[in-house]
Amino acid sequence: MDEIKAVGVLAALAQTTRLETFRLLVRSEPEGMAAGELARQLAIPQNTMSAHLGILTRAGLARGQRRGRSIVYRAGLDELRALTLYLLRDCCGGRSELCAPLIDELTATCSTEKCS
Repeated sequence: MDEIKAVGVLAALAQTTRLETFRLLVRSEPEGMAAGELARQLAIPQNTMSAHLGILTRAGLARGQRRGRSIVYRAGLDELRALTLYLLRDCCGGRSELCAPLIDELTATCSTEKCS
């Protein structure tokens, strides 16, 4: 990931509804969640949700797949992984031992929650 792409991904998450939507999608992995259900859970109009999902999709943070009359969205975990690696690549000036507490916390969280 380059700087321009990282800024685009961060910008997509820099809005409350989109951040909440992405977090819902991550929690719903691997099944995903229908756009209408996302809108219902966040109590926003479906057309508004559609606009937010479009932004997340263009940033690579969501992907939709038609299932019957619904579009089911899943989190773009590969893009999240790429962003995280981009942000941490030069962690602590290359002194990985300084980043160990962060890595340990992420590992502990993923062992108790659904992580992919």
